[in-house]
Order: sequence, then C-alpha cells, then structure tokens
Amino acid sequence: MHDVFSDDGPVRLFIHDDDETPLEFVQDLLRTVFGKSEQEAIACAALIEANGAIPCGPYPGPVARAIFNSAKWLIRSNGQPLMISTESADASRPCDLCEAPRAVTEILIPGTTTASLCSDCLLAARRSSEDVPGETFRSAYVALDWHFAGVPRNLIVTRARQFPGHMRADVQVAIDKLFTDPIHFFGIHEEYRYETLDFAALMKAGRNAPAIAPPQYRDVDIGEAEPVKCLVNGLWLCRTAELRYAVLLTFYREYNHEPSLRIELALPAGAAGNAFVQRTFAELETAVHAARSYRGKILSLEDGANYRGRSRGLTVHRLPTVARDDVILPERTLRLLDRNVLDFVESRDLLRKLGQSTRKGILLYGPPGTGKTHTIRYLATNLPGHTTLIITAEQVGLLGAYMSLARLLQPTMIVIEDVDLIARDREDMGGPCEESLLNKLLNEMDGLKEDCDIVFVLTTNRPEELEGALAGRPGRIDQAIEVPLPDETGRGKLVRLYGRGLPLEPPVIDAAVQRTAGVSAAFIKELMRRIAQASIARGEGRDVTAEDIDSALNEMLFDGGRLNVKLLGGAQGMSAG
Repeated sequence: MHDVFSDDGPVRLFIHDDDETPLEFVQDLLRTVFGKSEQEAIACAALIEANGAIPCGPYPGPVARAIFNSAKWLIRSNGQPLMISTESADASRPCDLCEAPRAVTEILIPGTTTASLCSDCLLAARRSSEDVPGETFRSAYVALDWHFAGVPRNLIVTRARQFPGHMRADVQVAIDKLFTDPIHFFGIHEEYRYETLDFAALMKAGRNAPAIAPPQYRDVDIGEAEPVKCLVNGLWLCRTAELRYAVLLTFYREYNHEPSLRIELALPAGAAGNAFVQRTFAELETAVHAARSYRGKILSLEDGANYRGRSRGLTVHRLPTVARDDVILPERTLRLLDRNVLDFVESRDLLRKLGQSTRKGILLYGPPGTGKTHTIRYLATNLPGHTTLIITAEQVGLLGAYMSLARLLQPTMIVIEDVDLIARDREDMGGPCEESLLNKLLNEMDGLKEDCDIVFVLTTNRPEELEGALAGRPGRIDQAIEVPLPDETGRGKLVRLYGRGLPLEPPVIDAAVQRTAGVSAAFIKELMRRIAQASIARGEGRDVTAEDIDSALNEMLFDGGRLNVKLLGGAQGMSAG
C-alpha cells in the first residue's frame, strides 16, 4: 500500500465520527493538534457529527505526517476509538466557488461548512462573513483567528509605534480620525496591568486567554469645556479593498518610566502589507502632530509627591490674560521685555528669511516678590499661537520630555523658574550635583536648531549664582532683564491695583506710596489687605485713613520682628509712623 507520506506531496487528513468519542475530546484535538481556534473547533466537531467526517488540509507531506502522528498519540493515550485517515491531495485543484484550477486554501466558513477556495474567492468569503456579530467573540484570539481566516499565524507580522503617554489626547484624536470604519471594535481585559499587551499575548489561547471586554475610557483635561475621552486600550479589526489588518492600542510599561502609548498593526506578510504599514504610520504621525489638544496653551508635566521620573500626564493652566497696563514695571524695563520677546516673535519670519536665528534665551532677575511670575503670565497670555511650558526647578530632571514636547508643539516658550536652585554646588546643596542639571539645560539650549521657534525664559532671585556658568557658555542667554523693586510711580500703581475695592482718597494713596519705599510688589499686596482689615475693624470698610496704614505697617514691620519683614519683602529701616 502506498504511503501517502513517502514524498513531499500535499496530504489531506480526515477525522471520522464514531458515535463513541466524546465531543469535548474531538474539540480539544482540533485545538491542540490541528491549531483550530475555539470557535472553529466547536463548529468542526459539529460538522463531524453531522456529516460523518471532515477533511483537514491539505498539508505538505512532512507537516501532515507530524500532525497525524501527534493526533494518533493523543487518541491512544486517552483510550479513544477516534479514527483519522489520510489521502494524497493535488497541490492544485478546482476552487469550490469559481472552479478555476488554482492553489486553494481550505477554510471553515462560519456557520456552514468547509470550503477549498482560491485567493480571490477567499477574500470574497471573508467579506461575506463580516455579518458575524461582535458578541459572538469571547476571547481576543478567537476574533483574530476569524479575522485572519486562512492566513497561518506565522505569516502574520506586526509593527508598532510609541508615543509619550502625556500625549494621549492628541493620539486619541488621531486614532479617531484614521480608524473610523472597523469591521469590529473591542476593549481588552488586562489581567495584569503591569505587563504590556501586544498581539502575541492576544493570540494566546487557553484558560488565561485575554478576554473581550467593554471599551474603557478616561477623561483627560485639555483645558477646554469638555475633556477628551481617551481609551485605556482597544482592538480594531479593519480591512481595505485588498488587505485585512488589526490595530491594537495599549500602554507600554517600563519600570520607573512614564508609560508610553503603543500602537501595533498586525497584517499578512508581504510587500502590500509593508507599504500599508508605512503609509498608515506616516498618516498617524502626521495626525498626531497636527492635533490641537494642547497647542497654544500653558502646560506643565504632572508629577507626584514622591516623584521618581514618571509623569501621569499634562496639567493645563487656566490663567487670565494679563494686560500690559497690569504689569507694574518701569517703562524702560517693559519696553526691553516687549522688544526681546513679543516683538521678536512677530518678526520671526523676516528674521528667518535674513538667515538669523529664531530661538532666544531671556533671563529675568531681581529680588523676590518683584513680579517675575506675573511678568511670565503677561508674556504667556500675549504670545499669539504659542504653547508655554512651565518647568519648576524640581522638574529639571524631566527636561528631555519637556524639550520633546516643545519641539512637537512649536512655537513654544519654555519657562524655568528659580533656575538658580539647580546651579548650586554639591557641597552647598548636600546632595546630588545640581550643577550637572544646569549644564544639561545649557546643552539642550545649545543643541536646538537655529530655526527652532522656541524662546527660553529663565527666572532667578540670585543672578550671582548663575554668572559663572552663563559666562562660560556665551550665546545661551541673549538678554538679561532686571525686574527691580517698584519705584514711586510703580508703587502708586500697585496701591491702586491691590486696593481697587477700597474707598481710597488721594492723600491716603500718597501716604502709602511714601511709606513703602524700597519694598517689593508682594509687600504692597499684603499691605493693602491689612489696610482693608484695619478699615473693617474700625469702620466696617466704609473709608480708609492714615491710622489704618499705621495699624497695618505696625503689624507687618514690628509685631513680627525682622524675620517677618524679610519674609514679606519689606525694606530694612522702614518705620511705622
């Protein structure tokens, strides 16, 4: 008798019904030996019972021999009478649909029977099965096996891209734009949240197979009236005219790092699939870069109380617009600020045409409480189309993430407050070498391309801490601007600004201005609150007198001692009367 395995020709295996072997055993055999999905195994076992036998294959001779031997071993070891027969099969036979003599693939058409189909008819059969309802699927691997019916798993390839986790709102907008008409869409139950979910895990069968779940969303604040509804994970089953593919959105988790958004494509190997992947990822990256979730807003990366290099997302700061008249600085200082920031930004296009750099570094320096933060708010709310990134000294370790964000969201203004805190020597700080962080900042500023639309604004209360480092790296700071203590005109504006709700007469304003020479803006702000309290205690706030000023100054200058004067930004030698 001819051994069908004696050559490398195709072989078909037949599983026969014997009315004795339990149906569960047949289903297990189909899954473990023949590689059927759970859904296919159930359907095939039912066909065996209904028709008396079903063919499997054809397989190449060596593959058929291995499957046949594995099946016989499993049957004998379990003491079952199930019979499997073999027969030679031609590599080319008529397609069951178009009857053309071509190479065919045998598949199970859900709910009906098996069919041997050529590649053209296989695509048509897949399309005709798209009415399978989504609730039919319980596990991810069942859905994927159905979606890629007729494509061996070893011929399915995957490609992935990763995006920073704090950009999840923009990524969600891009996904919503690109994957609008899937055949099916599912959420995935992640049993172990610390592991990264990928297609290799989704195709796992058995008791711990990832299950289909309702899609989960988290609201992400982007500073608008409505948050962006962002997926925790998602699985899209999609198709084009010639190609079926799947998309998986999940998080890539790495210890001590911010989770990244991971987008993975799975599709049949080949030139068409490779071209599709390149085109899709290019469109995705373009869509992410074009998203406007955070562009033009005032942002900072979130951190936790015990920050260890991870961030959970972006904080959008909702700051009211600060008008120029509300910036209490000497006019020459304000003109210098406008010329080096606002006017510079307006002339960028012409500067670029003339071959000039469009990046800039500004240092704001002056005593505490003089209004450097208020000046930053003025710039941030008056730069048209600019995204502002606010970095505290504690977050300089995140400088790489901030710089990536700045390049993505150009034009940007990067604000680093109290930069002197990262410039102290190790001996002074008693900890890690903060000076290296300043060098890192200067290196980032130096590494930017000349045509980057990025403005750095650094603030400090102690410019002497920075002189050595900045003098040794010229060109990083293009203009230092002093934010001085308010002069007499400035103090008058501050008294009116912070006392705008009080019934202030000109003599009272003049007295407050004369008595506050050498103080900071913060001192005057607190003084006006104390004057309001004194007025309320004396006459329910109906008027303000010189006695109210005396009462407030006594409390601020004398009752709290010298330390209180220093903390409030007062001048040494001030008198109450």
